[in-house]
Formats: sequence, C-alpha cells, structure tokens
Amino acid sequence: MKSFRRKLAVILFLVVVTFPGAWAQLVPVPHQREFTDSLKKELDYGPFFGLYKDTYFIVGTKVPGIPTQYNSDVKFQISFAIRLTKNVLPWHTFLFLAYTQKTFWNVFQESLPMGDINFNPALGISKPFFNQGRYVGKLSLIVEHESNGRDGPDSRSWNRVSLSGMAMIDEWLMVHAKIWVPIVDGENNRDITKYCGIYQSGVVLTTPNRRWTFGFTWVKRAGFNLNFNTILEASWNVHKRTNLNLFAQYYNGYGEDLLHYNQFRTMLRVGLVFKPRFFSEF
Repeated sequence: MKSFRRKLAVILFLVVVTFPGAWAQLVPVPHQREFTDSLKKELDYGPFFGLYKDTYFIVGTKVPGIPTQYNSDVKFQISFAIRLTKNVLPWHTFLFLAYTQKTFWNVFQESLPMGDINFNPALGISKPFFNQGRYVGKLSLIVEHESNGRDGPDSRSWNRVSLSGMAMIDEWLMVHAKIWVPIVDGENNRDITKYCGIYQSGVVLTTPNRRWTFGFTWVKRAGFNLNFNTILEASWNVHKRTNLNLFAQYYNGYGEDLLHYNQFRTMLRVGLVFKPRFFSEF
C-alpha cells in the first residue's frame, strides 16, 4: 500500500510539471464582436497548426471502490490539427488533417506497462457559420481511422465517415453532435458499434468569466434501447492569461479504449487539461 501511495504522489507531481509550454498559450476573453473578428481572422489566415481536441494528463481509479494497482491508471490524450490549404477555400471552408492519440498507462503495476494506445488520424473539411457579426457554429465532414496498433487477437480497428456539428446557443452555452457511418475492418471487433456507438451529442457550459467549463457528452450505442456511454468533465482555468486548467473526468460505459471496448467501466480521474484556442472538437 505504501508503494502504491508513493507512485500516486509521483504521478501527481508529473501532472503539475507536464506540458510546460502551455503557459505560453493565451486564452482570449473578448466581447462577442471582438471574438467573432478574431475567430474569422484565425480561420482565414492561420495559424496552421494547433490543438484539435482537449490535450490532457489525468490519473484516477475505478469508482466506487478502493484504489489498487490494478484498477487505477494514468490516461493522457494528445491531439492536434494542421490546416492543409494556405488560401481560403470556396464558401469559406477549410481542409484539415488531425491526429489524436489516447493512451492508458498502468503506472501502478510492476514495470509500468502501457495498457492500450489508440491512434486516431482524420481528414476533414469544415464550414463555419456567422450571422449578423456573431459566430453561430460550424459543420464538418470527417473521414477518420482508429486502431490500437496491435496484431493478433489484441488487434482492434475501425473507420468512420462522420458528420459533425456544433452551435453556439449563447456565449456560455454550446451544443454539439456527431453521427457516423462505421466501416469496421477489424476482425476482432466486428460488433464495435454495439459498444462504441453510432452517434454522440453533448453540451458545454462556460461561466461568464470563462474560468469554469463543464461538459456533458453521451454516446448512443447501437440498438433501440436507451443505452449510452456517458462522459462528464469539469475544468478550472488557473489564470486568465494561461491555458493551464485543472481537470476532472468521469467516464461511465463501454469503449473507453479499443482493447477492452466491450468491457463496462466507471472511472474518475483528475489532472490537467490544455484546450484549443477557441473550441474543443468532440
């Protein structure tokens, strides 16, 4: 037990010192007109490389229950996107290449083995929408692949053609949704939609000072029953001039990782998250 607590202390220390470059990323808190102008400029002219989904480093355990070396782990995600065209495309669309890697690290076990690593490259085209000087949302068509890079019986992979959308209901409220056509090529996960779903939706709430952000995402699994995978998230920005955020994530359902996609789990983890300049993708 002492060894477990010692490892937990080390991991919490790593959480504090990981991604030092995030301090340099400024988080804007503009009025609506300034926000819209800034967003238009960035979409039209760059930068061409940046964060895509949330990038985080978190540690936690299965709930409810007593933490042990077998039900606790570190989860971290790295995600970025590159815009592929320098000029603005017709209808003010933009083409991008994205890559997300999600890793589950069994740091409390002997030799600190990796539990599973999920690789998720994507190619997409997005169209933002503006109305009377206000950003109202965007639509994206995305072709993506996801696999865990293993062979033999542990190999998992599938592909998706996704239509993704988000809408700003107010400055503090955003809703998002994503539906996909699955193309399952993995021999060992033919039933993956039964667990990883066929569409998802959610809401994001932000406090007026933009210090607190709360997210709720639910993924509908295949079938006619009310069966969902649920993700609850909360983050707190430590200072308005940094992109460093304390972060908590609760996952309930199947498909958190590809290797164990058909195993139900409930996990609570805490750590740090670094968010894209304007919006996170889902």
